[in-house]
Amino acid sequence: MARLGSMKSPGPCRFLAFALSLLPPVAFAQGNQPEPLIKDTPVAGSVHLFEGSGGNIGVSVGPDGILLVDDQFANMATKIETALSALSTNRIAFLLNTHWHGDHTGGNAHFGTKAVIVAHTNVRKRLLDAQGTAASALPVVTHEHGISVHFNGEEVRVVALGPGHTDGDAAVFFTKSNVLHLGDQFFKDRFPFIDLGSGGDVRGYVKNVADVLTWAPANAQVIPGHGGLGNVDDLRRFHTMLVETTSLVADGIKAGKSLADIRTAGLPEKYKSWGSGFINEARWLEICFNSLSKK
Repeated sequence: MARLGSMKSPGPCRFLAFALSLLPPVAFAQGNQPEPLIKDTPVAGSVHLFEGSGGNIGVSVGPDGILLVDDQFANMATKIETALSALSTNRIAFLLNTHWHGDHTGGNAHFGTKAVIVAHTNVRKRLLDAQGTAASALPVVTHEHGISVHFNGEEVRVVALGPGHTDGDAAVFFTKSNVLHLGDQFFKDRFPFIDLGSGGDVRGYVKNVADVLTWAPANAQVIPGHGGLGNVDDLRRFHTMLVETTSLVADGIKAGKSLADIRTAGLPEKYKSWGSGFINEARWLEICFNSLSKK
């Protein structure tokens, strides 16, 4: 049987293209482009990784049913459900949201008619504030300090993080499978997006990754919000990039440099490839500058 229990966190606690992912789930335009198929990668234990359009999905499959971590865009819901049916005919019991953005919660309205949605309190608040959000898309179990779901023979820990990517981020750790889903607190080998308009904070983002590294098992598999399946070494490399690049921007601000100056100076050559994803180097420097310039 699945049950819920409270817990504390184990560690101390508009860019046009991205704006599409911030739209309310029911408002996302379907468009004329065919949606990609869902790619299923078995990770470890009961956990699978689903990749398609939007943020990566974690899936737990077992005797208690199906548990999802995030659900991409609204127009991917039926494809996700088809992929799930190839793994199990059991019920979809829980949906855990890592944060509120539409590329991770777009399927909430669909899956919320079947599953209990669990998320940080601020995820519910932001979805409520978003025009057109369906009632079925709203989390019905909320937390501020973390919660555990006991499901498919393991404790699934939802670990509340401080303001980083947004003000409602959570990590999800499958304790027996030894798989960690970090949502958009981890972009594998890419510069991350930090949503300053949703309470995100560059310093907090770096701290959250550092905190996770203090408790994540060294041999854990790590599902990023975007990018391929990673591990703790990938997360540690990501943290090193965050520390070095944000320090360069902070030093530039302290020296009285403008954003244009900092962009002209650029980042070390070893980080050039990190700008090949959604956030390029210029945009990453802008996010850092705007956040670190705040008093």
